[in-house]
Amino acid sequence: MSKNDQSSPVYSIPLAYRKMENLHIVFWLLKDISWCMIWKPLGVAMIFPTLIISIVIAWRTRKFMSELCHNLAITVWISANSYWMISEFFHFDMKVIAGDITFKHLALIPFVTGLLALAYYYLYYRVRYKSEEEEAEVM
Repeated sequence: MSKNDQSSPVYSIPLAYRKMENLHIVFWLLKDISWCMIWKPLGVAMIFPTLIISIVIAWRTRKFMSELCHNLAITVWISANSYWMISEFFHFDMKVIAGDITFKHLALIPFVTGLLALAYYYLYYRVRYKSEEEEAEVM
């Protein structure tokens, strides 16, 4: 380990939180596998634990803007992904709303919301509060 590695700040996650995050990945994969295999009941059922855990993770990281913005982006990504899955399961994904816009395109709303959360962090917050974040990392 180099001298720089030893002085770098360490981000530590309590074991109970880490276990919950790992379980979250299992639920998320089950949801997406169900979508792929068109297992509607399991896919819809997996939305709830996947989304609830992502909200809990975002809440627990709310004191760290970097973590909060990324976890909010994950939460809205799961929301968009879940809506898209439901729209395909129940065959309204290709129904036209107006012009070339279909109901599947409504998933863009949470997807873009996630991008906006990350843009806020990287283009505004991180630039404006860089020195404060660096001080917090050293502590």
